[in-house]
Amino acid sequence: MAQYDAVLLAGFGGPEGQDDVIPFLRNVTGGRGIPEARLEEVATHYRHFGGVSPINDQNRVLKAALQVELDRRGINLPVIWGNRNWAPYLRDTISDAHEVGQNRLLAIATSAYSSYSGCRQYREDFAAALTDKGLNDTVHIDKIRQFFDHPGFVTPFITGVTQGLKDVVAAMPGIDVDTEVEILFSTHSIPMTDANKSGPAERGFGEGGAYEAQHRAVAQVVMDALVEPGDAATPLKTQWQLVYQSRSGPPSMPWLEPDINDAIALLPRQGIRAVIIVPLGFVSDHMEVMWDLDNEAMETSAKFGIHAVRVPTPGVSPDFVSGLVDLIEERLNDTPSEDRPAETDLGPWYDVCRPGCCENVRLGFKPAVAGMAP
Repeated sequence: MAQYDAVLLAGFGGPEGQDDVIPFLRNVTGGRGIPEARLEEVATHYRHFGGVSPINDQNRVLKAALQVELDRRGINLPVIWGNRNWAPYLRDTISDAHEVGQNRLLAIATSAYSSYSGCRQYREDFAAALTDKGLNDTVHIDKIRQFFDHPGFVTPFITGVTQGLKDVVAAMPGIDVDTEVEILFSTHSIPMTDANKSGPAERGFGEGGAYEAQHRAVAQVVMDALVEPGDAATPLKTQWQLVYQSRSGPPSMPWLEPDINDAIALLPRQGIRAVIIVPLGFVSDHMEVMWDLDNEAMETSAKFGIHAVRVPTPGVSPDFVSGLVDLIEERLNDTPSEDRPAETDLGPWYDVCRPGCCENVRLGFKPAVAGMAP
């Protein structure tokens, strides 16, 4: 059995007041040369909500829920929490853990899929925190596998889409869910160069890399689990597509497409009267869900006369919290791969990231933990 002293919940971080917004955005975009005018534009999203991102409170609740489930199972591990981009910073959390003798940490990154920003950047930030505090030879950090196709992550989306279909039928009696409804699985867009490098090169995922392949595979699992409303024996035939949101790069740089708003604009001419928006790439209802989906995508839907329903993220649903603790137990017990649940043929994913996995072409490889070099 693997021995750990604590579980490290690693978050993205977010501002908790108006004065925090611009400094936070500078942290997020550091080294990318983003103009101040663009930062001010994004800042309006946070200022709309009083300058407070919901993500920190969501992680506080998730931390508490994980602790309750660990305690319920008799797993004597405290849950600690640190962020990449705002307080509590990872470097301080890890240093504080060391001060009380917690030197072997098992990390949970609040990102389910393989990409530079969703996996390797967390691993690089762990390494940077250890270096900053002089703890490279003292503190060891492992990381649970990417959980994009773990039942605990997938099941809440199946539940949400099932309810979303019921809500559409209730709001629009007589609608044909097979021909007049489209399901939009939405995730964060990333540069094509990063997408193509996501996942291990030897897997040969091609354009879009593991990032796109994982999302498409999970979306198909969700679709395969759906049945016609009121007829549990008939599989659903509703059309669906994978769409993207929250692009932040210059127009000259290719990013994953189509943007969700562009996709919605094309639907009326195809006879679509309603959409179910599924935030498939997100763990919780943080700012990019609340603004880009609940605000912009809803406004676009209304503009084109389309009824839109947005389903919840996993958040702290019992399935998700239990699933994360299952993943912790996998590492504690060194569970064989064949005994690890995975809803797609792509998984179960790796405990230790493969060499060269999720390279950032622009920045190159930096030191990272929980993976093979580089």
